Amino acid sequence: MDQATLIIFGIALLAALCFGALGFLFVGGESRSKKRVERVTRAGNARLTSVDGEVDNSEKRRKQMQETLKGLEAQQKEQNKRISLSTRIERAGLDIEPRTFYIASIVAGLVCALLLKISGLSMVIAALGGFAGGFGLPRWVLAYLIKRRQKAFTEEFANAIDVIVRGVKSGLPVNDCLKLIATESPEPIRTEFQGIVEGQRVGVTLEQGLAKIYERMPLPEVNFFQIVLAIQQKTGGNLSEALGNLSKVLRERKKMRGKIQAMSQEAKASAGIIGALPPGVMLLIYITSPGYMDVLFTTTAGNMIIVGGLMWMTIGVLIMKKMIDFKF
Repeated sequence: MDQATLIIFGIALLAALCFGALGFLFVGGESRSKKRVERVTRAGNARLTSVDGEVDNSEKRRKQMQETLKGLEAQQKEQNKRISLSTRIERAGLDIEPRTFYIASIVAGLVCALLLKISGLSMVIAALGGFAGGFGLPRWVLAYLIKRRQKAFTEEFANAIDVIVRGVKSGLPVNDCLKLIATESPEPIRTEFQGIVEGQRVGVTLEQGLAKIYERMPLPEVNFFQIVLAIQQKTGGNLSEALGNLSKVLRERKKMRGKIQAMSQEAKASAGIIGALPPGVMLLIYITSPGYMDVLFTTTAGNMIIVGGLMWMTIGVLIMKKMIDFKF
């Protein structure tokens, strides 16, 4: 084989190799690219499917939460339509019957009317005083006891939630945490949670027990706690994290409440001085010059002036109270 033949054979071999490489590049690369596109498409479809599943799950969970919140709001509106006297007594922490309260109201009214009559005032003033003593004074005392008990409950409620958070993080079930609060917490937290624990022994659910607590303690803090537990039971989630956030919110509300009270003390002091000034001046004049004030107590016109003055003073005090009563 001469040199020219070898050159031609080598060129042909190189050309065949080049054509083969080009064919493999286009055909094999296309199949590989197709396979890669198919893999990417499958991965994208799987990702979209998972995202769609997560969206569906989040939508289902959101709907469950909305239904739960609607049910709780409807239940609370039904409870707040009319508050009976027995519920008010229960909120105040008193262990008496409504009949006993009515008897005490009648006795207070008669005592006030008798005292005013003995002091020399007219029958009209004595009757008005007896009415105020029988219908106003007992209910004012009851409202004061309710407010004091709710304030004590709010002060210790965040600590009770922290007990549940620490117990859940350490592996205790919620029921054991509630039992711990019912035995170790101060009043009135102890009494309220004892009702939940005793109710669970006879078949009362946790949601019903919390609704009963909210009926006795209609506070935003209790409402938050009830909503968190109700949603966690129906939709799941990290209970310790949710209650930890709730405890933090309650403590921030407590700080804000203290800050608002501190900033509003000046306005409250001014309102107290303005409200106490007219009766204080009247009392000083009566002590220093009794004859100067006799006209108000011995004549019908004077009695009407006293009644009108008391009414205007009451309206003014209520208006000032409304102006300095901050809702938060």
